[in-house]
Amino acid sequence: MKNYATGIQHIGIPTKDMDATKAFFAKLGFEPAFETVNDGAKVAFLKLENLVIETYESDEATMKAGAIDHVAIDVKDIEETYKEVCAMDMNTMDDEIHFLPFWDNGVKFFTIKGPNEEKVEFSQFL
Repeated sequence: MKNYATGIQHIGIPTKDMDATKAFFAKLGFEPAFETVNDGAKVAFLKLENLVIETYESDEATMKAGAIDHVAIDVKDIEETYKEVCAMDMNTMDDEIHFLPFWDNGVKFFTIKGPNEEKVEFSQFL
């Protein structure tokens, strides 16, 4: 994995109130880096130096401690990372590589679950 991972790409936090979430993080110094709509839900990436939060509207936001949905690891080669994760029998969600038209050229990603049901996303900017 060390050959592909470059660090944390973002932390995913679902919200029921996008405006309140953006205002909260703005007070902490975060600035909008990218905003879009995905499947009818607002999505915003908020950045403070090298820390990025992906927040997205969801009726299923837990609204309690433990509300972080996932941690995304930035990778250089999503296909090779996927092969390595599958070879280690860690593709616990039987996920496939997905594409979203985010940022300039899109992003590819897949997600696994850890031993505590935490979701770890592997993501590559294209």
